[in-house]
Amino acid sequence: MKKIYALLVALVLTSVITSDLKAQFTAGVDLYSSYVWRGSKFAGPSVQPSVKFTTGGLTAGVWGSYDFSGYKETDPYISYSLPIGLSIGVTDYYYEGDITDFSDSTGSHALEVNLGYTIKGLSLSGNYIVNEAGGAASMGGDMYFQATYAFSSFSAFVGAGNGWHTSDSEFNVCNIGIQASKSIDLTEKFSIPVTGQVIVNPDKKQLFMVVGLSF
Repeated sequence: MKKIYALLVALVLTSVITSDLKAQFTAGVDLYSSYVWRGSKFAGPSVQPSVKFTTGGLTAGVWGSYDFSGYKETDPYISYSLPIGLSIGVTDYYYEGDITDFSDSTGSHALEVNLGYTIKGLSLSGNYIVNEAGGAASMGGDMYFQATYAFSSFSAFVGAGNGWHTSDSEFNVCNIGIQASKSIDLTEKFSIPVTGQVIVNPDKKQLFMVVGLSF
């Protein structure tokens, strides 16, 4: 835990040193037909709000997903991006429970270190859960890697992981799919972005189709 907090402090200090002092808050909400994350379905139709603060290369915010059957997930995060396409961050996957409980047996916080690199249309990411948390179902050491390539009209991705990402906790490919987006123009000044995904999970032998609207 101390190492995680040290990383957060380092990200903030780096941003303060390199920031151009331009900062802004933004908020948004997505409506999705179902909540599918890294190849696994967590909930049905979901509302996914977000609030974030950006300054220089630093982004800090909170993202959430809530369905109509009681599923609740609220994820604070912080990340720092470098001009060379490299990014580093920390995400706290928090599920409903005692917000002060970080214990191995019942804790509802799974803390993940995120690394990313983007060059032209190719994006690579690596993610590592650092703690065991019974309430969040993380074992500690859970890993996930993904490669995404953006073509002119769609993007394709493949991801693999272990721990809470797969059916038997062993490392396996669990997330293959394509994504396409378009905007529906309602007026000359207002449009709604629409995203569609087709996702295959070879590990769990499942197929998903997801559609989302962004506001």
